[in-house]
Amino acid sequence: MIPALIGPKWERLERDSLPVFNPATAEEIERVPLLGAADVDRAVKAAAAAQPEWSRVSIMDRQRLMFAYKAKLEEHAEELAAIVTRHHGKTLAEARGEVRRGIEVVDFACAASTILQGRTLRDVGNGVDQDCYRYPVGVAAGITPFNFPVMIPLWMFPLAVVCGNTFVLKPSERTPLGAVRLAEIFLEAGFPDGVLNVVHGTRDCVDALISHPDVAAVSFVGSEAVAAHVYREAARTGKRVQSAGGAKNHIFVMPDADIDAALPSILNSAFGNAGERCLAGSVAVAVGSAGAPLLAAVNEGARKLVVGPGDQAGVDVGPLIRDEHRTRVLEYIARGAAEGARVTTDGRGYIDRPGYFVGPTVLDGVTTEMAVGRDEIFGPVLSMAYAKTLDDAIAMANASRYGNMSAIFTSSGKSARQFRDTVEAGMVGINAGTAQPFGFYPFSGWKGSFFGDLHLQGQDAVEFYTRKKMVISRW
Repeated sequence: MIPALIGPKWERLERDSLPVFNPATAEEIERVPLLGAADVDRAVKAAAAAQPEWSRVSIMDRQRLMFAYKAKLEEHAEELAAIVTRHHGKTLAEARGEVRRGIEVVDFACAASTILQGRTLRDVGNGVDQDCYRYPVGVAAGITPFNFPVMIPLWMFPLAVVCGNTFVLKPSERTPLGAVRLAEIFLEAGFPDGVLNVVHGTRDCVDALISHPDVAAVSFVGSEAVAAHVYREAARTGKRVQSAGGAKNHIFVMPDADIDAALPSILNSAFGNAGERCLAGSVAVAVGSAGAPLLAAVNEGARKLVVGPGDQAGVDVGPLIRDEHRTRVLEYIARGAAEGARVTTDGRGYIDRPGYFVGPTVLDGVTTEMAVGRDEIFGPVLSMAYAKTLDDAIAMANASRYGNMSAIFTSSGKSARQFRDTVEAGMVGINAGTAQPFGFYPFSGWKGSFFGDLHLQGQDAVEFYTRKKMVISRW
């Protein structure tokens, strides 16, 4: 049984449990306990008990511990990548990239003595000075998804704790091994007991965490429906909430684009991580005369991608996370065909092999009236759509209830600028198919892709995990 970290010790709790699989083989490799409200309460109370003393640790000492944590993460980076591949399925190259992107946020947290600075204004009035100080909010909680079991926890707890908070982490029950190893390394770096706690479970565990009176702030990444639920329920009890949800990302290809140069980015955006990411470019919109050459290039490129276990050399696309998720993706492919799309590259030929594989799939002639043109599929499925003009293409993307990411490939600065300013997405790629900001900038989803005001990562996260105190003094 996978252990939970509650206060000073790891506990292997005998509870109802779920299997953790290797998605490439469908073999059970561990079991995760389903903790309830009483277990969550113990973890939150451990965090609350540790927080006052931790908040009094100097900024420089917190920063030194974070530097020690970063050094250990670098030392164990390859081990962490192997863990990700083993219980998520993504290729080792993708897992290494995930670990690196997580460590980038730890890099940012190592600048605590700069990013936590307040502001001062002398003589704002006659003999009056004004000072703005940052204080921690208290106990923060993080609920993370299955698709990035190392990166997204590292988006949350390092910044929260370096700001003086303590933390309770609830990783996905599908991929909990990465979070457990991150916490082990965190303790090895020298952080005190209770600063980081780890609990496991499903909805009961989540609801207990987001409703606990001692939790002051909640960070979430996952599906749109759960993101909305977490936002509503946590905010209802007065908590700060940042809740990232679903996506339906459009990639525009203009007639003046260099399709050969753009193709690797488009394929990686659509099929990287087996399409299981909120930055996946799931709709390629060919504008004007770009249609025929783009469709031919996409099909040719997709058919060359190698499908297989992520730990094997030369593999481009790993398995999906579970059999039921594979079934859902296959149903969307069939539904797209039934609604009038042409399946020009068919990835359904892997269902008889062990593991949960679906190969790269291209659906041609997709419209916004089709489910495959509206819904987040979360699999290696690229929908091809067409627009006469850039205005039409942008209108197509802006009709979506989501607004996470959008990208354009063009050699025209005019088109790029129009796209940048009018597309309703929080992250925009110009000749870049996956517009993921570095850890010192916010992960800035819009519309139904994000619930809250302050985003994950960057200075937004510092604002989220601190509260300001104004000191007005007259001498």
